[in-house]
Amino acid sequence: MAIGAPSVRTAGTRTAGAGTPGGDGEAGVDGAESRLRRRLGRADLRAVPEARRALRELLRDWGGRSSGRADVAELLTSELVTNALVHTDRDAVLTAVVGERGLRVEVRDFAARPPRPCPADTGDGTHGRGLVLVQALADAWGVRVHGVGKAVWFELGAEA
Repeated sequence: MAIGAPSVRTAGTRTAGAGTPGGDGEAGVDGAESRLRRRLGRADLRAVPEARRALRELLRDWGGRSSGRADVAELLTSELVTNALVHTDRDAVLTAVVGERGLRVEVRDFAARPPRPCPADTGDGTHGRGLVLVQALADAWGVRVHGVGKAVWFELGAEA
């Protein structure tokens, strides 16, 4: 399997307040929540569609499905996963948390180089759009620096 660790779905409660950009990096969700956590193999691009499928399963009952937010979440997740695997040449970890207020997806890699949104190269139709899409479509997004590497995250509310 392209994605090493199995997903973990848990239900629990969380108090609001941890989900602000620049905060402690936890989802801006409260009440019952479901989680997905997957290790993504080094430079294994088969992990991209696997990550989308796992996220789709996690979001199956999410209120954002009817508004198209789940489709946006899949797109943005595939962009972050692709970036982590292509630009770092290292493993990565995908984490998604969905709750009553929304979804937070985070892709952590183990390379120190910060991501930079840049305009797409008009001569190349497939590169340079990932973070631009995240900027344009996510309700919030950011980068958290870790001792080793970083985590790029985005949030989507349940309703647009």
